[in-house]
Amino acid sequence: MAYVRTVKTSSGATAVQIVWSTRRGSRSIEHLGSAHDEAEVEALKAAARQRLVEGQGTLDLGLDAVGTAGAPLEIVSCRAGHLWDGLCRAYQVLGLDRAADGDEVFRDLVLARIIEPTSKIDSLRVLAETGVESVCYRTVERRLPSYATAGWGNALSAACAARARLGPASLVLYDVSTLHFETDAGDGFREPGFSKERRLDPQITIGLLTDASGFPLSVAAFEGNRAETATMLPVINGFKAAHRLTDVTVVADAGMISEANQTALQAAGLSFILATRLPLLPNVIAEWRDKHPDQPIPDGLVLTQPWPATSGEKARDIPDRVIYYQYRHDRARRTLRGIDEQVAKAQRAVDGKAPVKRNRYIQLSGATKTVNRTLEAKTRALAGWKGYTTNLVIQDAHFVIDAYHQLWRIEKSFRMSKHDLQARPVYHHKRESIEAHLSIVLAVLAVSHWVEHQTGWSIKKFVRTTRRYRTVQIKAGRQSLTESPWS
Repeated sequence: MAYVRTVKTSSGATAVQIVWSTRRGSRSIEHLGSAHDEAEVEALKAAARQRLVEGQGTLDLGLDAVGTAGAPLEIVSCRAGHLWDGLCRAYQVLGLDRAADGDEVFRDLVLARIIEPTSKIDSLRVLAETGVESVCYRTVERRLPSYATAGWGNALSAACAARARLGPASLVLYDVSTLHFETDAGDGFREPGFSKERRLDPQITIGLLTDASGFPLSVAAFEGNRAETATMLPVINGFKAAHRLTDVTVVADAGMISEANQTALQAAGLSFILATRLPLLPNVIAEWRDKHPDQPIPDGLVLTQPWPATSGEKARDIPDRVIYYQYRHDRARRTLRGIDEQVAKAQRAVDGKAPVKRNRYIQLSGATKTVNRTLEAKTRALAGWKGYTTNLVIQDAHFVIDAYHQLWRIEKSFRMSKHDLQARPVYHHKRESIEAHLSIVLAVLAVSHWVEHQTGWSIKKFVRTTRRYRTVQIKAGRQSLTESPWS
């Protein structure tokens, strides 16, 4: 037979042992360990009971086996403490808890979306699996309208701006994207429009403003049929007025540019760095080619073309501008390869070896098809060149070009929001719910950016790694034990 016993050791600890005895009087003692308090004693006794019944079958009588000898210990709670505490720390450091006025429901929705992007109702399941006590879904529904208000969004934006420490010479990046909805009818807000994903479904247009590092500052939603160029000024002017910024330098892509936008930016006293479309070969580039007819273009060559303000513009306090044109070998290689492929397709279509599809190099004149060699020559001449327009005439070309190339950071934020965080409001149909969802997404982007900057990991890797480590509370007899990965 075998039984469990406890004995006092010379050091004052309590040893837990299993005694194996036989009818002949011989016995062997298996020492399991020593404990210094009642909780440790109960844990060792539970381990001893499991050791005694190891390998033995159990007759199922339909009774609750928890707490009986040899049965698994009851797990009272399980919490992903390292993951949750880390995200809560990031949320507090960014000042989002103060911006949300201590609203724990909003915090829980934000952090649950980082852990596992899902619907609002399913986020309660994510919180439960993380070991966080959450409210009921009816409470979430009651709170959502407050998250859609302009005051709530401005408070979050103010917290982000304070963290970014924007000053008079700060750069801000602006870009837009679209989020589509699986419905067949528009409602005035969700409307069909130009889609970067080439979809015909109703959509909304999202404008994202970040600092030079890609840290989010503001998110704004517009009608799906609103032109991209019509979204930039409302967002930037609203942000500037809300945070009392006197001067901010706006960096945006060529798709954000219109002549009216440039004029309005300058009239608002904003500095800007914008990409410039090149429909024709600029004079300054043509002059350089004429002076160097047989010389290959050096990689990184920058040509400057001043653009003085007209008398009418000076009367409206619009300053001078300057355009920098930069040539890069790698850009030229990629562009020329694309031209070669498109011209080859156009030639096959002209020869009747392939169907006529959308191709800019196919020229149609009645029933006659030809390859547009004039357009080909123009695009080859422009290959490798990119223009940058700015009213920062005191800054050199390298500052302007380097600032523009920070736009990849805002593109990364858009990719993160669409893929890792699944920001598309699939389960929302009313504008109020969509606005509330985007307030959550702004906070999610801010926390994710901070975590990535601090750890050097992607937010996906951070969640996947820390989610494995859990703190478990176990009931052993009359005692409760807390076990963590490093205890």
